[in-house]
Amino acid sequence: MAISYTRPYDHILDDLSRALTTVPRFYEAFEMEDEDWSELSKDERDVCTRTLADDLFYVLGTEPSADVGQGRAEYDAGHAIIRVSSGDVLVHVISLRD
Repeated sequence: MAISYTRPYDHILDDLSRALTTVPRFYEAFEMEDEDWSELSKDERDVCTRTLADDLFYVLGTEPSADVGQGRAEYDAGHAIIRVSSGDVLVHVISLRD
């Protein structure tokens, strides 16, 4: 299974990156602690977040959902969206279509 999308991939990654930053402790996906994350520069954090978004996109192409820090990302093929939740709260819906 692969993710089907018609939006530019970079735009999807931009939205997914922004969504991930709203999930508490999302950086635990890199096995980082609070202290490690806080020591990174803004540019380093941005690169890590973008890398996580890219990796997550790949994972969601093979698995219907994945845990991210204290949240979860889910691919809904029927609606061509990725849902990002923090705990039980839906925080972002990322459209995969133009």
